Amino acid sequence: MARDDAAAVLADVSRETGERLERYADLLLRWNARINLVSPHDLPHLWSRHIGDSLQLASLILPGGVDLVDMGSGGGFPGLVIACATDANVTLVESDQRKAAFLREAARVAGVKVRVCAQRLEVAEVPPAQVVTARALAPLSRLLEWGTRFLRPDGVCLFLKGRNAEEELTMARADWHMATTRIPSRTNTDGVILELSDIRRVRDHNNE
Repeated sequence: MARDDAAAVLADVSRETGERLERYADLLLRWNARINLVSPHDLPHLWSRHIGDSLQLASLILPGGVDLVDMGSGGGFPGLVIACATDANVTLVESDQRKAAFLREAARVAGVKVRVCAQRLEVAEVPPAQVVTARALAPLSRLLEWGTRFLRPDGVCLFLKGRNAEEELTMARADWHMATTRIPSRTNTDGVILELSDIRRVRDHNNE
Protein backbone atom coordinates (compact mmCIF):
# COMPACT_ATOMS: atom_id res chain seq x y z
CA MET A 1 0.00 0.00 0.00
CA ALA A 2 2.79 2.42 0.87
CA ARG A 3 4.42 1.71 -2.50
CA ASP A 4 1.14 2.44 -4.27
CA ASP A 5 0.80 5.69 -2.30
CA ALA A 6 4.31 6.74 -3.34
CA ALA A 7 3.64 5.97 -6.99
CA ALA A 8 0.44 8.00 -6.95
CA VAL A 9 2.18 11.03 -5.44
CA LEU A 10 5.24 10.80 -7.66
CA ALA A 11 3.10 10.58 -10.80
CA ASP A 12 2.19 14.25 -10.36
CA VAL A 13 5.71 15.69 -9.94
CA SER A 14 8.79 16.07 -12.10
CA ARG A 15 11.46 13.36 -12.08
CA GLU A 16 13.88 15.66 -10.26
CA THR A 17 11.33 16.47 -7.58
CA GLY A 18 10.45 12.80 -7.25
CA GLU A 19 14.07 11.83 -6.70
CA ARG A 20 14.45 14.48 -4.02
CA LEU A 21 11.31 13.33 -2.26
CA GLU A 22 12.35 9.68 -2.38
CA ARG A 23 15.73 10.44 -0.80
CA TYR A 24 14.02 12.52 1.87
CA ALA A 25 11.42 9.83 2.60
CA ASP A 26 14.08 7.11 2.87
CA LEU A 27 16.02 9.17 5.40
CA LEU A 28 12.89 9.95 7.40
CA LEU A 29 12.08 6.25 7.71
CA ARG A 30 15.58 5.56 9.03
CA TRP A 31 15.56 8.44 11.52
CA ASN A 32 12.02 7.75 12.69
CA ALA A 33 13.24 4.76 14.70
CA ARG A 34 15.18 7.20 16.93
CA ILE A 35 13.13 10.39 16.69
CA ASN A 36 9.35 10.53 16.53
CA LEU A 37 9.06 12.45 13.27
CA VAL A 38 5.91 10.65 12.14
CA SER A 39 3.56 8.54 14.24
CA PRO A 40 4.23 4.80 13.70
CA HIS A 41 0.52 4.48 12.94
CA ASP A 42 0.94 6.92 10.03
CA LEU A 43 4.11 5.44 8.53
CA PRO A 44 2.26 3.15 6.08
CA HIS A 45 0.57 6.30 4.74
CA LEU A 46 3.65 8.54 4.76
CA TRP A 47 3.34 9.44 1.09
CA SER A 48 -0.40 10.11 0.92
CA ARG A 49 -1.01 11.52 4.40
CA HIS A 50 2.10 13.64 4.80
CA ILE A 51 4.12 14.12 1.61
CA GLY A 52 1.13 14.31 -0.74
CA ASP A 53 -0.74 16.57 1.66
CA SER A 54 2.23 18.94 1.89
CA LEU A 55 2.74 18.95 -1.88
CA GLN A 56 -0.63 20.65 -2.32
CA LEU A 57 0.96 23.88 -1.15
CA ALA A 58 3.76 23.66 -3.72
CA SER A 59 1.28 24.32 -6.53
CA LEU A 60 0.28 27.57 -4.78
CA ILE A 61 3.84 28.91 -4.58
CA LEU A 62 4.63 31.29 -7.42
CA PRO A 63 7.89 30.64 -9.29
CA GLY A 64 10.72 33.09 -9.02
CA GLY A 65 12.40 32.19 -5.77
CA VAL A 66 9.96 33.70 -3.26
CA ASP A 67 10.97 33.75 0.38
CA LEU A 68 8.98 31.27 2.48
CA VAL A 69 8.94 30.59 6.22
CA ASP A 70 7.58 27.27 7.45
CA MET A 71 6.56 27.29 11.11
CA GLY A 72 7.05 24.24 13.31
CA SER A 73 8.53 22.14 10.50
CA GLY A 74 8.93 18.96 12.58
CA GLY A 75 9.72 16.14 10.17
CA GLY A 76 9.65 18.50 7.19
CA PHE A 77 5.93 18.97 6.58
CA PRO A 78 5.15 21.02 4.66
CA GLY A 79 8.32 23.13 4.40
CA LEU A 80 10.93 20.62 3.28
CA VAL A 81 8.51 19.02 0.84
CA ILE A 82 7.88 22.48 -0.65
CA ALA A 83 11.64 23.02 -0.92
CA CYS A 84 11.94 19.75 -2.84
CA ALA A 85 9.21 20.77 -5.29
CA THR A 86 9.76 24.52 -5.86
CA ASP A 87 12.46 27.16 -6.21
CA ALA A 88 11.29 29.00 -3.08
CA ASN A 89 13.90 30.21 -0.59
CA VAL A 90 12.67 28.18 2.38
CA THR A 91 13.38 28.79 6.06
CA LEU A 92 12.32 26.00 8.43
CA VAL A 93 11.62 27.10 12.00
CA GLU A 94 11.83 24.16 14.41
CA SER A 95 12.73 24.51 18.08
CA ASP A 96 13.38 20.81 18.76
CA GLN A 97 17.13 20.43 18.29
CA ARG A 98 16.94 16.79 17.22
CA LYS A 99 14.31 17.52 14.61
CA ALA A 100 16.32 20.54 13.44
CA ALA A 101 19.32 18.23 13.00
CA PHE A 102 17.17 15.88 10.94
CA LEU A 103 15.95 18.74 8.74
CA ARG A 104 19.51 19.83 7.99
CA GLU A 105 20.53 16.29 7.06
CA ALA A 106 17.36 15.71 5.04
CA ALA A 107 17.97 18.89 3.05
CA ARG A 108 21.55 17.76 2.37
CA VAL A 109 20.47 14.29 1.29
CA ALA A 110 17.61 15.58 -0.85
CA GLY A 111 19.88 18.15 -2.47
CA VAL A 112 17.92 21.27 -1.55
CA LYS A 113 19.06 24.47 0.09
CA VAL A 114 17.10 25.55 3.12
CA ARG A 115 17.79 27.57 6.23
CA VAL A 116 16.99 25.80 9.50
CA CYS A 117 16.23 28.12 12.41
CA ALA A 118 16.33 26.08 15.63
CA GLN A 119 14.47 28.56 17.80
CA ARG A 120 11.03 28.94 19.31
CA LEU A 121 8.58 30.73 17.07
CA GLU A 122 8.08 33.50 19.63
CA VAL A 123 11.75 34.53 19.48
CA ALA A 124 12.99 33.30 16.09
CA GLU A 125 14.81 35.97 14.09
CA VAL A 126 13.74 35.52 10.47
CA PRO A 127 13.47 38.19 7.74
CA PRO A 128 9.91 38.89 6.58
CA ALA A 129 8.78 36.54 3.81
CA GLN A 130 6.18 36.56 1.05
CA VAL A 131 4.73 33.23 2.19
CA VAL A 132 4.29 31.65 5.63
CA THR A 133 3.15 28.03 5.97
CA ALA A 134 2.18 25.60 8.72
CA ARG A 135 0.59 22.18 9.07
CA ALA A 136 -0.91 20.46 12.12
CA LEU A 137 0.74 22.95 14.45
CA ALA A 138 -1.76 25.06 16.43
CA PRO A 139 -5.17 26.77 16.31
CA LEU A 140 -5.48 29.53 13.73
CA SER A 141 -5.39 32.38 16.26
CA ARG A 142 -2.04 31.19 17.53
CA LEU A 143 -0.72 30.68 14.00
CA LEU A 144 -1.57 34.29 13.18
CA GLU A 145 0.21 35.52 16.32
CA TRP A 146 3.36 33.75 15.20
CA GLY A 147 2.96 34.08 11.46
CA THR A 148 2.56 37.85 11.33
CA ARG A 149 6.05 38.13 12.86
CA PHE A 150 7.47 36.57 9.69
CA LEU A 151 5.07 37.84 7.02
CA ARG A 152 5.57 40.81 4.72
CA PRO A 153 2.63 43.26 4.58
CA ASP A 154 1.77 42.00 1.09
CA GLY A 155 2.39 38.35 2.00
CA VAL A 156 0.18 35.28 2.18
CA CYS A 157 -0.28 32.58 4.81
CA LEU A 158 -1.00 29.03 3.63
CA PHE A 159 -2.27 26.82 6.44
CA LEU A 160 -3.36 23.19 6.08
CA LYS A 161 -6.38 22.67 8.31
CA GLY A 162 -8.86 19.91 9.18
CA ARG A 163 -12.53 19.70 10.05
CA ASN A 164 -12.35 22.49 12.64
CA ALA A 165 -11.23 25.12 10.14
CA GLU A 166 -14.48 27.11 10.17
CA GLU A 167 -14.64 27.17 13.95
CA GLU A 168 -11.03 28.36 14.09
CA LEU A 169 -11.75 31.08 11.55
CA THR A 170 -14.71 32.33 13.59
CA MET A 171 -12.60 32.52 16.72
CA ALA A 172 -9.67 34.18 14.94
CA ARG A 173 -11.88 36.92 13.47
CA ALA A 174 -12.49 38.25 16.97
CA ASP A 175 -8.91 39.52 16.92
CA TRP A 176 -7.86 39.50 13.28
CA HIS A 177 -9.02 40.86 9.96
CA MET A 178 -8.03 38.77 6.96
CA ALA A 179 -9.04 38.02 3.39
CA THR A 180 -9.76 34.29 3.25
CA THR A 181 -9.74 31.81 0.40
CA ARG A 182 -10.69 28.20 1.13
CA ILE A 183 -9.12 25.57 -1.11
CA PRO A 184 -10.49 22.03 -0.64
CA SER A 185 -7.86 19.45 0.25
CA ARG A 186 -7.15 16.82 -2.39
CA THR A 187 -5.87 14.34 0.21
CA ASN A 188 -8.34 14.72 3.09
CA THR A 189 -12.11 14.96 2.63
CA ASP A 190 -12.35 16.94 5.87
CA GLY A 191 -9.33 19.12 5.07
CA VAL A 192 -8.92 22.59 3.64
CA ILE A 193 -6.10 24.94 2.72
CA LEU A 194 -6.64 28.40 4.17
CA GLU A 195 -5.04 31.09 2.01
CA LEU A 196 -4.97 34.25 4.12
CA SER A 197 -3.90 37.72 3.03
CA ASP A 198 -4.36 41.36 4.10
CA ILE A 199 -3.89 40.18 7.68
CA ARG A 200 -4.06 42.75 10.43
CA ARG A 201 -5.11 42.83 14.05
CA VAL A 202 -8.58 44.17 14.78
CA ARG A 203 -8.50 47.42 16.74
CA ASP A 204 -9.42 47.33 20.38
CA HIS A 205 -12.34 49.80 20.42
CA ASN A 206 -11.67 50.55 24.08
CA ASN A 207 -8.34 52.08 23.08
CA GLU A 208 -9.58 54.19 20.19
